[in-house]
Amino acid sequence: MSDTFTDATDATAATAPAAPGRRRSRTVLLAASVVVVGAIASAGALGLGGGDGEAPAAPPRAGSTVAVTRATLVERTKVEGTLGYGNEIPLPVKATGTVTWLPEAGATAERGDTLLRVDDRPVALLYGTLPMYRELGMTTGTATPEAPDTAPSTPPSAPPSTPPKQDGDKRPATTAPTIAPPRPLQGMDVLQFESNLAALGYTGFTVDEKFTSATERAVKRWQKSLDLPETGRIGLGDVVYASGRIRIGQAGVRLGAAAGENALTYTGTTRKVVVDASAEEAAWAVRGAEVTVGLPDGSPVKGRVASVGREATAPEGGAGGAAPTVPVTITVPDQRALGRLEGGPVTVEYVGRKREDVLTVPVAALVALAEGGHGLETPEGRFVAARTGLFADGMVEVSGPALGEGMKVRIPQ
Repeated sequence: MSDTFTDATDATAATAPAAPGRRRSRTVLLAASVVVVGAIASAGALGLGGGDGEAPAAPPRAGSTVAVTRATLVERTKVEGTLGYGNEIPLPVKATGTVTWLPEAGATAERGDTLLRVDDRPVALLYGTLPMYRELGMTTGTATPEAPDTAPSTPPSAPPSTPPKQDGDKRPATTAPTIAPPRPLQGMDVLQFESNLAALGYTGFTVDEKFTSATERAVKRWQKSLDLPETGRIGLGDVVYASGRIRIGQAGVRLGAAAGENALTYTGTTRKVVVDASAEEAAWAVRGAEVTVGLPDGSPVKGRVASVGREATAPEGGAGGAAPTVPVTITVPDQRALGRLEGGPVTVEYVGRKREDVLTVPVAALVALAEGGHGLETPEGRFVAARTGLFADGMVEVSGPALGEGMKVRIPQ
């Protein structure tokens, strides 16, 4: 019958051709029908329409399915940092004279070690926070002349004179002034020094705020071990105080030059990381916050924010629009995890935002909806609208009235 119908149609078309106007009208109607059908099909596939968040089902397509899970998403960000020992600080060397020996850069020094030699005298390192500001030792007594038993009868206007004493002269002989015994020096700097002296093994005195004769004897024993004159006194430039073990930095003078406060620099012996963090994005830099330090070989090491600078500065040599930064210092508790690496570029990974107990799906499961926004496709081919939140580690936070934990969604191929 279809063949007959076709023939009849062809015959009619051959004998009675349609008017030009009617032929154009039919062509326009057919094209419009195709457009309407295509739009309806597209709307069904993309989830248009439907007030409950779901669209009419479309034929299922190939692709893997995953479940909507409830989890905690953590946003992690990496920034660049530098591993090292920190900024070098000048040692407060107060010795005066000619530098006759300097240590090598990178060497470590601890209590009692010689930092440098000035006029071939050692300048020793001691531990403490109070700087050396005076000489330490027993204070010198003052001379007090003894008054004679009877005052001379010389009139006040007569010039003083002492005629030679003759035989039988009854006047008292002139007496020499007496010297008071030395008195102990007192102060917190004495306590700090005596604590160091005792820690070096030179004891026999009470560690307190008084520099006594017992302290003096211990000092003489220490001076003897250093091949120094046994004076029992500590000069202003004989010692330098630091908070603990130090690492020698670059020397500020050469052998044969005059000593001074810039003769030698130092750092601590603990390796740390410094990050020049953007001042606008430094909210993560909170003292005590935990971070992960990525070493040049890719190994991760745990770190902790120790301090954050209070002043923002523009990067050196940067363009005029460069964002200001603040220095963030990060300590590494497990120094052994750093191996033998003493410096170099590293990465610091910190936690930015965190979303706990939220619905999540892989980012690849999201599809763009024609009306805007994102959605998820069910295994049956329906599209469900989904609001997105935090993106982290290939997952995304999703929410919506039609979404629930355990729901299956498709990942398009």
